[in-house]
Amino acid sequence: MPNIRLTKPTMGVIRVLLDAKPDAPAWGLSICRDADLGPGTVYPILDRLLERGWLRSWEETGAHPGRPARRFYEFTGVGRAQALAALEARNARRARFSLRPAGGEA
Repeated sequence: MPNIRLTKPTMGVIRVLLDAKPDAPAWGLSICRDADLGPGTVYPILDRLLERGWLRSWEETGAHPGRPARRFYEFTGVGRAQALAALEARNARRARFSLRPAGGEA
């Protein structure tokens, strides 16, 4: 499975999806809102995650008067594991390269 570029926006989308509950799955515009990103950024990220098998999606089946059906997104088992591993690796890299506070030790 090809790697996914873990940009700041991609990490924001991944975090939102990881926080979603099974009884309240994330849907397109809610991901935009919660990640504080525009749809022109979020939907291409979702498409890449879907293409690589990290996510599955489905359309809302219940009544949705006055608006289009929502498309819900959730991690596949493999996708969740890869997302968690990616977050862990990114956090480890950030910790390794973090700067010391200005001024040094007293």
